[in-house]
Amino acid sequence: MPKGKLQNIESILKPAGIFADIDIHFARFIARFSVQEEPHVFLAAALASHATGSGDICLDLAAAAGTLLIERQDGALAVVCPPLADWRKKLMSSPAVGKPGETCPLILDARHRLYLYRYWEYENKLSEAIRRGAKGEVQDFNSRKLSKALKKLFPPTSTGGINWQAVAALIALFKRFSVITGGPGSGKTFTIAGILALLLECALKENAHILLAAPTGKAAARLAESIHEAKQYLDCRASIKNVIPNEVQTIHRLLKPITGTPYFRQNSDNPLAADLVVVDEASMVDLALMSKLVQALAPETRLVLIGDKDQLASVEAGSVLGDICDRQIIHGFSKSFLAKIEQFTQAKLDDTVQNSAMASGLQDCITVLQENYRFKPQSGIGGLSRSVNRGDSETALSFLNDPAEKSIAHHDFRSGANLVHDLSHTIIEGYRKYLTLHDPVLAMSEFMRFKILCALKVGPFGVNSINVLAEQILSQEGLLPRIPQGRHRWYRGRPVLITQNDYNLGLFNGDIGITLPDPNSADDELFVYFPDASGGVKRFSTHRLCEHETVYAMTVHKSQGSEFDHVIVLLAEKDYPLLTRELVYTGLTRARKTVSIWGPESVLKTAITRKIERTSGLRDALWA
Repeated sequence: MPKGKLQNIESILKPAGIFADIDIHFARFIARFSVQEEPHVFLAAALASHATGSGDICLDLAAAAGTLLIERQDGALAVVCPPLADWRKKLMSSPAVGKPGETCPLILDARHRLYLYRYWEYENKLSEAIRRGAKGEVQDFNSRKLSKALKKLFPPTSTGGINWQAVAALIALFKRFSVITGGPGSGKTFTIAGILALLLECALKENAHILLAAPTGKAAARLAESIHEAKQYLDCRASIKNVIPNEVQTIHRLLKPITGTPYFRQNSDNPLAADLVVVDEASMVDLALMSKLVQALAPETRLVLIGDKDQLASVEAGSVLGDICDRQIIHGFSKSFLAKIEQFTQAKLDDTVQNSAMASGLQDCITVLQENYRFKPQSGIGGLSRSVNRGDSETALSFLNDPAEKSIAHHDFRSGANLVHDLSHTIIEGYRKYLTLHDPVLAMSEFMRFKILCALKVGPFGVNSINVLAEQILSQEGLLPRIPQGRHRWYRGRPVLITQNDYNLGLFNGDIGITLPDPNSADDELFVYFPDASGGVKRFSTHRLCEHETVYAMTVHKSQGSEFDHVIVLLAEKDYPLLTRELVYTGLTRARKTVSIWGPESVLKTAITRKIERTSGLRDALWA
């Protein structure tokens, strides 16, 4: 088409505010691959780039075809996506677009999914690695020791039901790739420790190289603490406990990033020297990072992923754990694998687990931990989280509005003015006690009992506004000193959230600290105290801290991996697309004892019924 037509569509798209500058620049680059600069190609490239930036792995061309993208009030200028057949034909005639397996900037597959090449490659390499790890079984283990070790590490349940932790351990033993998923309180961390002990007892040498990793520094620190605690309760030899590693690294640090590039030193040409790699909080790992991790594993290395498939997906593109687990579906085990599990667990699973036979073998790699050791399944937080997961808003509201349920509540509000009035009492009562304490250990412990979790970052109901509001309320109550102005607003009692890893200081994105003077000094100099692995605190000068922010409230996203006794999940006064089932579930399951969800009933109902659907081909590649 003539060059002018490309300029016309660009002049409409750019000021519309739909696309980021990088989307437009990428589309311009792609369109100029063609002999004649083609608006159809430009539009598809801009949409594919935008989709990836929004969390999708690819653009669903079939869903986009024929949709009205931009409508002007005068009706004279509009952008309508072309019909699918025409659009696909134009794309496949462009040298910038190729089929799967070809090397082109854009890849269009038979199911009308349009990828940026690097994301098609990430998805393809990840699915290949998972299918390879799922196929077949590991035969190199001591079967004579297995039954005895399994029973000691994972004894039969008191109810006589299936011990799903034992099932997960067997799968990790039999398979080179395995996944353990379950909600908070389902015993995921103890299962990790037990698996390590079982593998060392029956399959791995005692000098085996085991690597533990997590997506964030905070998650890595929590896993290290949990493993250290869980080892005390393992029924195994001291020599086995001593080999279980205490160090947990972030995935980035494990793979050793090459500064200034998206690449890592550990890769397919230079794989990790490891017999076993365990990754916790796997729901937070995006497609690109997970793909790079599996490429850095040797063929004989076992990989165990642990996480909650129902939590919010990664901030970056993809919903990898959800796609691997096929979301709400429990496929069950193949008949032969089921018999093997029953042989060693001495439990009958056939009445509970549906037999299924799939060529990939992936159904034999996944365990859903179904017993919750923290919440009763049909009441309070347990019942609420289950109904939210099902998308059953009516049952969720009935739980929340039941006066007999003391651990959960719903607070309706209609405006920002009501919110300020209603939050004042809650903020004062939630934070009063820690602000009266002088001992950093006690103050830190008390502060972590309560948290406001916001769905939004900005706006009157966003985390930024709520943090300012909390400071004002607490200051007016006389619990805080006068709040200084400026970027570095240090004052006694200020809680801070680290937002950038600092390996030199041992502080990680997500760590929370409290600002206090030294209780053993007459000096008023302020320090920030953070919990340490021993149950005490470590302190830092305010001048040494890396990037941070005030944290009376935090976003639900940033709360992942954290737990608090009492939680408020603050939605908004009206509906927003990011208010989803996963966000509500993630927020409410941060609570150990009580949770209150704040927002109009209509907003909460819509959020529970809205499920995150990130466009991807990974699920089809693994399960279709």
